[in-house]
Amino acid sequence: MSKFMPEPFKIKSVEPMYFISDERREAAVQEAGFNTFLLKSKDCYIDLLTDSGTSAMSDKQWAGLMVGDEAYAGSENFYHLEEVVKEYFGFKYLIPTHQGRGAENILSTLTIKPGDYVPGNMYFTTTRFHQERNGATFVDVICDEAHQPDLADVPFKGNVDIAKLQKLIDEVGGDKIPYICLAVTVNLAGGQPVSMANIKAVSELCHKHGIKVMYDATRCVENAFFIKDREAGFEDKSIKAILLEMFSYGDGCTMSGKKDCLTNNGGFLCMNDEELFLEAKGMVVQFEGMPSYGGLAGRDMEAMAIGITESVEYDYIAHRVNQIRYLGERLEAAGVPMVKPYGGHAIFLDARAFLPHLDQQQLPAQALAAAIYRTSGVRTMERGIVSAGRDVKTGKNHVPKLETVRLTIPRRVYTYAHMDYVADAIIELYKNRESIRGLEFVFEPKVLRFFTGRFSEI
Repeated sequence: MSKFMPEPFKIKSVEPMYFISDERREAAVQEAGFNTFLLKSKDCYIDLLTDSGTSAMSDKQWAGLMVGDEAYAGSENFYHLEEVVKEYFGFKYLIPTHQGRGAENILSTLTIKPGDYVPGNMYFTTTRFHQERNGATFVDVICDEAHQPDLADVPFKGNVDIAKLQKLIDEVGGDKIPYICLAVTVNLAGGQPVSMANIKAVSELCHKHGIKVMYDATRCVENAFFIKDREAGFEDKSIKAILLEMFSYGDGCTMSGKKDCLTNNGGFLCMNDEELFLEAKGMVVQFEGMPSYGGLAGRDMEAMAIGITESVEYDYIAHRVNQIRYLGERLEAAGVPMVKPYGGHAIFLDARAFLPHLDQQQLPAQALAAAIYRTSGVRTMERGIVSAGRDVKTGKNHVPKLETVRLTIPRRVYTYAHMDYVADAIIELYKNRESIRGLEFVFEPKVLRFFTGRFSEI
């Protein structure tokens, strides 16, 4: 196994963790309907449900909360955030939102007409929901390698397949494609990055046909690290410089500040188009708040501005990615199947290979996530057929090629010792995997069913 430097921070404040009994865990998973989203936080020993809003903030961020300007309009913290976003992202205009979902809603509502198409390098749940809600059809244009979990020697499995994108443009015309949603990194592919060369090629093709390039920038710092680590010509460039070059090829972005901005709340929408900016300002007033706070407190904007500057520090982001590598290497050494190469925010277990005795319609990823909690108290989440949802036209299940369980590592929260516990628990479960039974829905919401759906064992 690789050798890694220890955590690049000192612990100043601690939160107790409690390990509950087998009996209480069994009662908890039954009460939650085998849905890890419905478990109570207090019943989870190590919580790897998500990296969204779960970061530990720094001493400087906590200090920043104390200078929150809570004015209803014109908060000083908004101007600080605007300055930092321009410096690190390079876009002209900023609309703060309560989280990334608010930015997705504004972008989709203002740019999509019924009958449009939105290509993207693999779907994301809430993003596709907003696109479809406004009448668009999502088209996956990611490279084929992204759908092959055990293919390890592809450094940029998040890349757009330019031929697929060109085919869509030829079939429907550029006027039917308001923008491409370019995720950096690609969450559901396993946190896989996009190369700078691919970003440039996408930009050139889209702009040739009048199509905007809008990034899902949620984990853009992780993507910049992978470019520095894996793409020739970038090894000596700073993370900040790589970020600026990445975004220079696009027209705007949606951002969940709850990930790479290292905050527990917030997000924003960026763009270079002044007309779109003015429309977005009008819409944010209707649904979020004044354009100078967008549903956020001043202190939240201050913490986000500071978090952006901290996120590009090399020691921080190198440790962030290496912690995922450490967990992945431990699991891989024991033969546990997963998406490779390891991504930037999580390890994605290959649930179909982990549980070959279950058919995909028996929801193997959901079953595996529940089993991990049952045996260890570690909360993870399903990213497979349940998350994929149903086709809005046919009502049939989307059947993704990737059926995974995501072990999502919060930023600056857990140590390598915690990763050892997680690895040991999953390795032991893998040895006894035949005992895991499939699941079926007993309650299925109409949209975003993975959040609140309930299941029972088959």
